[in-house]
Amino acid sequence: MKIIILPGDGIGPETMPVAVEALQTVSARFGFPLTLEHDIAGHDSLARHGVTVTPDLLQKVRDADGLMLGPMATYDFKDESKGEINPSKFFRKQFDLFANIRPARTFPGIPTITRPFDLVVVRENTEGFYADRNVESGNSEILVTPDVAISLRRITRACCERVAKSAFELAMQRRRRLTLVHKHNVLKVTDGIFLDACRRIGEQYPEVEVDDVIVDAMMAHVVRDPGRFDVIVTTNMFGDILSDLTAELSGSLGLGGSLNAGLEHAMGQAAHGSAPDIAGKDLANPFSQVISAAMLLSWLAQRSADGRYLEGARAIESAMQQSIAQKQVTRDIGGSLGTRATGEAFLKNLSRA
Repeated sequence: MKIIILPGDGIGPETMPVAVEALQTVSARFGFPLTLEHDIAGHDSLARHGVTVTPDLLQKVRDADGLMLGPMATYDFKDESKGEINPSKFFRKQFDLFANIRPARTFPGIPTITRPFDLVVVRENTEGFYADRNVESGNSEILVTPDVAISLRRITRACCERVAKSAFELAMQRRRRLTLVHKHNVLKVTDGIFLDACRRIGEQYPEVEVDDVIVDAMMAHVVRDPGRFDVIVTTNMFGDILSDLTAELSGSLGLGGSLNAGLEHAMGQAAHGSAPDIAGKDLANPFSQVISAAMLLSWLAQRSADGRYLEGARAIESAMQQSIAQKQVTRDIGGSLGTRATGEAFLKNLSRA
């Protein structure tokens, strides 16, 4: 198996090496084949090649089995005619990575404002209100006059059905509960399609208990009692916002790992941004990137039917939990270590886990 490694912008070059060493460690320990090929995207590529993602890189990713993408300075990339392509959006769209899977859970030893919980947000990843990816050409935001703008929301039955299927499959592997999050009381047509598509797919999974919650109420429920939820599925923008909230409720957005998955490709990607305010200061939490690497291994295990990749993923998760229990972690989750020292402590646990 080959994984392309793109460290990204901002804190990415500090956090990605920890995930890379974790992948190398479990590959050697469990004996599964793994080749890691390093390249660049984002600001480094723009400076060197005049574009944030080159055609050569696109082909490398297409030929590989997976991609690890570091945080990208997406806000900086505004003009695609000048090579400023948003790499995160670009790879999701090019490889049809329609399911963005974002787990969130509490850990003993990390202070939180909620009771313990363990849930997963499954976010539709290719349409919705996202103007840079919901039309084939151009942008779906329109400036009608200097003072009037229109933004279009695309919802298709096919996209709703496939992300619903991913969510039901995940629920079958967990506690068999699925919550549909929507704004059907206002967005009656688009969220009507979403709810209907999910419920039709649900007919294939009678073992899964299904409920639905309006998105604004959901924000209150996950703060008050997140433990009542198992798997949550929703549309693109709602899922983006909700999953950041659940990650922060777990203790820190630095624990927010994610997997962008399609039928043939997958991309591990930290849920947070490039954090330029702390870049180069040895402050960033590497665990979001580490969790994303473990999730990519789990996806490879399922795709290849090789359980060794799953063993590697579980070893990474176990070593991270040991580091948290030992408080050998960054300050955002109650420790006192920097990025490098946190990575070293984690990798030491991983080598003997």
